[in-house]
Amino acid sequence: MIGFVFPGQGTVRVGMGGWLRRDPVGGAILRRADELSPEPISALCARGPLPRLVDTAHAQPAVTACNLAALAVLRAKGHKPDVVAGHSVGELSALCAAGVMDVDTTIRLVGARARLMSALPETGGMASVLGLSVERVEQLAELAAAPGEPLVVGLENAADQVVVSGSFAAIERFTAAAGEARKIVALKVSNAFHSPLMAGAVDGWAEAVRSAPLRPPEIPVIPNVTAEPTTDLATIVDALIEQLTGRVLWSRTMRELAVAEHCVEVGDSKALSGMLRTEGVRCVSMAAPTALRTLAALVAT
Repeated sequence: MIGFVFPGQGTVRVGMGGWLRRDPVGGAILRRADELSPEPISALCARGPLPRLVDTAHAQPAVTACNLAALAVLRAKGHKPDVVAGHSVGELSALCAAGVMDVDTTIRLVGARARLMSALPETGGMASVLGLSVERVEQLAELAAAPGEPLVVGLENAADQVVVSGSFAAIERFTAAAGEARKIVALKVSNAFHSPLMAGAVDGWAEAVRSAPLRPPEIPVIPNVTAEPTTDLATIVDALIEQLTGRVLWSRTMRELAVAEHCVEVGDSKALSGMLRTEGVRCVSMAAPTALRTLAALVAT
């Protein structure tokens, strides 16, 4: 059994997608992303500038283009997943891998998601909290929140790695109160994703998702907001819409993926591979040009 996992927006960097651009199959996907995007994505991935690349309007399409290029390379070599999951915006790439949507639909939907989210007022941010349990972070976030200044757990990345998301003022209060945390790091993001502050984009996002040509998945998908494998299209659609403001249950998703013999991080990132290794799951990252040889050896054994 093999699982494909797809990274999200936080993995963008200048130079991403390098070897995938040089691959005939991967390069074709990146050129298609350029054609369907308001401005060339591949050039932005290759050369930046970084402030423009990390902007939500560009970061989500950039990550998705690299994810889909890596997926195309794997498919060309005959590798197929038995289960898929994606981290935040990476969930759309996972749905493409499961056959829910084709490449063009995925690129267009991610573009719509990015535009809707980037159009919201920048009233909040996110911070990674290390060394505290989810339950303790929830308690502190509730104490730090105030009317009009929400703060919630946006992502459960691992047992002791939680991301809070919400208003800047609430994050400041949280940081001051969370002295027992090993480390708190402000994330370089343009807003408070996976929090109530994204509510203004939900209606537009729901309309975009429900009007897209979607099909039932060919294999199980593990949505972020449920962390439970499903092949029910209605469940997948509802979860994809809810994900905009809902919590990413990645630590629980990894436990579901632990039944796989090995996983592949499908994109130019090693972030999810590192997380999965903490759960004892072998994961090959497509960030390395040698990934195909490594994966072939694993499959052979």
